Amino acid sequence: MSATLTTSPPSAASTDARRQGLAALTLGALGVVYGDIGTSPLYTMQEVFAPHTGVPLDAPHVVGAVSVIFWALMLVVTLKYVVLILRADNHGEGGGLALTALASSAVAGRPALKHALLLLGVFGATLFYGDSVITPAISVLGAVEGLKVLEPGLKPFVVPVAVAILVGLFAIQRFGTTLVGRFFGPVIVLWFVTLGVTGAVQVAHQPGILAALNPLEAWHFLIERGWHLLATVGAIVLALTGAEALYADMGHFGKRPIRLAWTGLVLPCLALNYMGQGALLIGNPQAIESPFYRLFPSSWLLPAVILATLAAIIASQAVISGAYSMTRQAIQLGFLPRMAVRFTSASEAGQIYMPAVNWALLVGVLAAVVGFGSSSALASAYGIAVTLTMLITTVLTFFVVRDGWRLPVPVATGATAFFLGLDLLLVAGCAVKFFDGGWFPLVLGLLLYLGMSTWYRGRALLFDRLREDGLALQPFVDSLSRDTTLPRARRTAVYAVADPGMVPLALLHNLKHNQVLHERNLVLTVHFASVPFVPADQRIEVQPLAPGFWRVTLHFGFMETPDVPAALQAAAQHGVEVPMFETTYFLSRESVVPTPGPGMAQWRERLFAALSRNAGGVADFFRLPHNAVVELGTRVQI
Repeated sequence: MSATLTTSPPSAASTDARRQGLAALTLGALGVVYGDIGTSPLYTMQEVFAPHTGVPLDAPHVVGAVSVIFWALMLVVTLKYVVLILRADNHGEGGGLALTALASSAVAGRPALKHALLLLGVFGATLFYGDSVITPAISVLGAVEGLKVLEPGLKPFVVPVAVAILVGLFAIQRFGTTLVGRFFGPVIVLWFVTLGVTGAVQVAHQPGILAALNPLEAWHFLIERGWHLLATVGAIVLALTGAEALYADMGHFGKRPIRLAWTGLVLPCLALNYMGQGALLIGNPQAIESPFYRLFPSSWLLPAVILATLAAIIASQAVISGAYSMTRQAIQLGFLPRMAVRFTSASEAGQIYMPAVNWALLVGVLAAVVGFGSSSALASAYGIAVTLTMLITTVLTFFVVRDGWRLPVPVATGATAFFLGLDLLLVAGCAVKFFDGGWFPLVLGLLLYLGMSTWYRGRALLFDRLREDGLALQPFVDSLSRDTTLPRARRTAVYAVADPGMVPLALLHNLKHNQVLHERNLVLTVHFASVPFVPADQRIEVQPLAPGFWRVTLHFGFMETPDVPAALQAAAQHGVEVPMFETTYFLSRESVVPTPGPGMAQWRERLFAALSRNAGGVADFFRLPHNAVVELGTRVQI
């Protein structure tokens, strides 16, 4: 066959297939990535002109406020995230923990800095949970508040209806999102088109609002605010919430679909809607009670409320699914104890359900809805977690750009300083709302950070103590190979151990209590890499130790499902058979005993012991067959 066939141009069918794939990914990105930022018009303009900001509701200030929103979208979302941050992918994956792993790898030669960046990245990840609590609460409340515009007498029903919707949303999580996900994209497309059309109608009536496209209007507005600037910025930042999702969901859709969706539909429609609300307020200042819903004729109010509620549910679903993914990554990177993970799709490994995370989020969301009572009150709590995450992203990206990509210092420093200045302004604007509700996501994040750092440090202390009290593996295996008196069971034994150089405690217990050695013994260590996925040809390492003994290391990425039995089948390529129905998995379960002395504070050691007792089982986490697992316990003092 002629070699020239390999250089022939692509067929029309293959080109169409690629286009269809790009279109599907772009539609999916619209449904998942932009739900949060797409529901911001529900409450942002109303908050900008709320009494506590002190912004006069007149034409010059409306134009200035809209101009600030527009240029914030251009600088923070378009330039920082769409153009720059999306380049910092960790083998195609994005998000806080993926960026943390990338930054840590870039400074691998400086252990102290690496450790500091790791802790900073983990703190940024904990702030995501604050967003995961507030986004469903404020999005659904903001949508349902359209009922009181439709009929003022329905105001007492806003909170109960929002609670019912949220309970239903969290209750269906265990069934997966495949069916609902098919409607995400089309509904969000309809939502953004509606935003654009309703905004454009008002702009046509008040074309003077187009002056907001001039950046000087934004500059003059900000300068004029003086010391009141921070309160105004704290409200305007609501238009940017959801920007982190562009980066976090990069692995699901890719850079190009996310960029196409933003530039082709999301940005134009958001800009038109904010300008449309501004135009409406210039002509009718009384519309400030609900500038978004006042864009619609009275006969369209009910469909608008329904569509806004669907968009809010989609925005909520995105952060709920993101919380599941973030938790699984944190577990596999060693920052959280194992939890039950259920897979809701036979074809999509990323579609998971975590009951503990789901119900904890629901409790937090309901507390926020009932405690704050309105989207306006929740707006005070919203933003600070998001802006701090943006700030942390900028810091981590500097080390990726400077130490990973080796860009010149002036370029890396200049770009970082510019975005750092923007981020600090946004953080300061949200910080002034600390006592009005901004404390809520921060306290939640700090509590989670305390738990995650305690678990990480506690595991390190536990491994150190096991190493101190343990036996070196190679001499022990050599002595066993010379012992011909031990009975041999004609099966395969897999002993899981955290330190591949030490004898597994389960092996010692098996020899002590059962006084038997298996014919084939695998000392297994599972290693989670700081990359999302590990290629199949790098999954397994097999090292012979002695006759009948092998050291096996399995490598998984932090986005992968650690299916140990399936991965061990590749050991046959290295001359080690692991028959599925003739293999027993021996596991050690350590009972942690806190003791006075060096290590952690006594209360943190007790917290670690409690977390360890309640951690999910190793068998479930590594997908081991339950009828082939023997678990042996031991007490370890730390």
